[in-house]
Amino acid sequence: MVTQGVEAYIRQKFAEYAGLTDEQLFSDDVTLAAVIGRSPKMTNSIDLMEAFARTANALRKDYGVRVRLPALPLDTSTAAVLKVFLEEFERQQEAAG
Repeated sequence: MVTQGVEAYIRQKFAEYAGLTDEQLFSDDVTLAAVIGRSPKMTNSIDLMEAFARTANALRKDYGVRVRLPALPLDTSTAAVLKVFLEEFERQQEAAG
């Protein structure tokens, strides 16, 4: 079971890389398209993918777990992305032993 600490860590890192607050990212079913529109650091989906990659790299460095996200459509909510992140984190952590 993933601790709430990991969830908070992922939320914090993604918010940092998006240039938005946690509330701006994870409230009211915000979609990935809305994140790109709201973020002062993003102009397209490549910037969004880079923010995910940077978050995954931070997880690998600080927790030693490599997380890879599948391609997600822009109408996916950030809550759904967070769930995928956490599921993949748990799966990879268990695989590593």
